[in-house]
Amino acid sequence: MQITRTQTQPADWPSPSAVIALLKPITWFPPMWAYACGAISSGETFANAAAAAIAGVVLAGPLLCGASQAINDWFDRHVDAINEPHRVIPSGRMPGRWGLGIAIAMSLLSALAAALLGPHVLLPALIGLAFAWAYSAPPLRFKQNGWIGNAVVGLSYETLPWITAATAMTGRAPTGSILLVALLYGVGAHGILTLNDFKSIRGDCEMNIATLPARHGPRAAAIIASVTMAAPQLAVTMLLLHWGLASHALAAAILLVIQAALMIRFVADPVRRAVWYSSIGVGLYVGGMMIAAFGMRHLDIPLPIG
Repeated sequence: MQITRTQTQPADWPSPSAVIALLKPITWFPPMWAYACGAISSGETFANAAAAAIAGVVLAGPLLCGASQAINDWFDRHVDAINEPHRVIPSGRMPGRWGLGIAIAMSLLSALAAALLGPHVLLPALIGLAFAWAYSAPPLRFKQNGWIGNAVVGLSYETLPWITAATAMTGRAPTGSILLVALLYGVGAHGILTLNDFKSIRGDCEMNIATLPARHGPRAAAIIASVTMAAPQLAVTMLLLHWGLASHALAAAILLVIQAALMIRFVADPVRRAVWYSSIGVGLYVGGMMIAAFGMRHLDIPLPIG
């Protein structure tokens, strides 16, 4: 007698590795770093606000940034099928509408975690989530315009985490110096994000996504990106000098000079060297952020206007 066993088909669930690929842990670094810079620049010691520091870093990276990556991959799945078919959704490793479901779940989890940290964290977190959805999802889909989209992401990845950390660590509004420096580094991040657009020029042109390389051409976009990264760093260097932080200003200036030398080579062949410059130049950029943060630890001055 032959016994036939009926096997239940497994549910079409994504594997844990597919979920991790969707959330892209490698992208969590910028907002986590910015949050750490904000915490340091606040002047508050880690021992006095350890919970706010650790929880904030987790919120900025795995939760908020992870949510933004899931949102972007879901609404970019058609473009990725052209530019990067190996990605988790177009490759089929993230089946059905799981990508959208994870994006929604991560957004709700981020909002809940931010609410538990208090209103001073909840408000910027909600702004960041709104930016993430508006960046990728129709009808706004800011990413279709390289000028607007990169500005939104730069502010979300650098400015908001920095300001949020300074507020969470001290329990009060950030000083004018912190607001200004956080804004400048968020503006400079616009250029960093443009570096990522060089790898997808063909697909962006086919899908009418007006990134700077697709809209202005590789060389012009490389010049714009370089100036956008360099100008805010120069402004921060001058501010540090103005505030009497000469050694920090010198260190930031040295990093900027090295970047300028690399930018010249990048502009000469931007499509081939965008990844090369990103791997070196971005590290120098965020190094300058940390230098500025340590210098600002004991500053408590208004905006230098007038």
